[in-house]
Amino acid sequence: MRWRMRPRLTPIWKAAPISARSSSRSRRDVGAVQIAILGLALLSLGLSAWTIRRDVPLVWEWAVPAPLPRGEAPLFRTVLDYTAPAGDAHSPGIVLRGDGYSILWFEGSQEARADVDIVGVDIGPGGVSPLTERVTRGALSDAFEPRQLVVTLGNTVQNDGAPDALYTTAVSVGGWAMASVADVRMGPDGPAWARKLNLSPLLNRSFLVKSPMVALADGSHALPAYFEMGRTYGALVRLDGRGRVRDMRRMAGPMKPIQPMVVPLDAKRAVAFLRNFDTGAGRLLMTRTEDGGQSWDTVRETDMPNPSAPVAALGLGAERILMAVNDDAGDGGILNLTLSEDGGETWRHMHRLEAGGGDARYPMMRALPDGRIVLTYSIGGKSGIRVHEFNLSWALGA
Repeated sequence: MRWRMRPRLTPIWKAAPISARSSSRSRRDVGAVQIAILGLALLSLGLSAWTIRRDVPLVWEWAVPAPLPRGEAPLFRTVLDYTAPAGDAHSPGIVLRGDGYSILWFEGSQEARADVDIVGVDIGPGGVSPLTERVTRGALSDAFEPRQLVVTLGNTVQNDGAPDALYTTAVSVGGWAMASVADVRMGPDGPAWARKLNLSPLLNRSFLVKSPMVALADGSHALPAYFEMGRTYGALVRLDGRGRVRDMRRMAGPMKPIQPMVVPLDAKRAVAFLRNFDTGAGRLLMTRTEDGGQSWDTVRETDMPNPSAPVAALGLGAERILMAVNDDAGDGGILNLTLSEDGGETWRHMHRLEAGGGDARYPMMRALPDGRIVLTYSIGGKSGIRVHEFNLSWALGA
């Protein structure tokens, strides 16, 4: 007789304790997860509260510079008249140094092309240095954290909040509408470290720079910037001592305002002049703040003709502003030095810098510690760079 083995069946009443033990273990696991989540939430809240408590509130007051000395004898001289051997040389910036200053601009076959780098010269007691590369696309790509491709470079300004530092307009894909603002720390041989400022939720794209930074009373600095994609606007970007973005306030209006040039008038008041990016533009734009830059009036047109071009301006104290401006809507080659004595409402011509018949645009103007003023701009349809030095005796003379 063969015996057939039958499977042994465990009675239901004997299997129940195993299921109960599993259920109990599952409840303990779920409870542990909930406790861990609660602990992380409490830790996050604690860190946030600690950060808020340690955070130093922003001071919304301008650091108004001391009035410039007028100087004795009038001084005016051209210290650089450069023409690129080929292609474009455009949008010069002024970088102040202890023994003089540097002029930096972007140069290549054509604006926004993949062979454009930042080049420049140093100007000081010894004259003008040879032209050298300052920020190349490859060097900036390597310096970025995290590393990323840079296909072209544009407007560059000095980072007044850190030594040997720049803010440059960098493009990794597309054109200017896809640009970002790069915080670049320079070493002896070029960029040593770089990161992109976090300014836009749109993949952090479409922000550019053009004008010098503005100092605040608490020792921090603000960076004038602008958003160029779609509905354009100017912006004032507040930064802390480590270069982190703390706040950003818009300068917006019914036009297409870009490239703000900010001039403080006193601790609370300032005026910003902006280019109208609209192709049919014929007037310079303006906005004002009465609370140290926290809020800006709706951008409006001024009476100043302008062929959709940026300006350079310098506050002289007592409501006086010196401005280099293209003030002929039909001729971008006319560049004048003008003076306002009522905070930018009315202007009078002081000197004609360029008489037309070409293209003289993108001026930048900064004061040196000894009272001299440096003015630079592009000439010849973006084919060259011109630099002048002068004092107030010349600027305010007949």
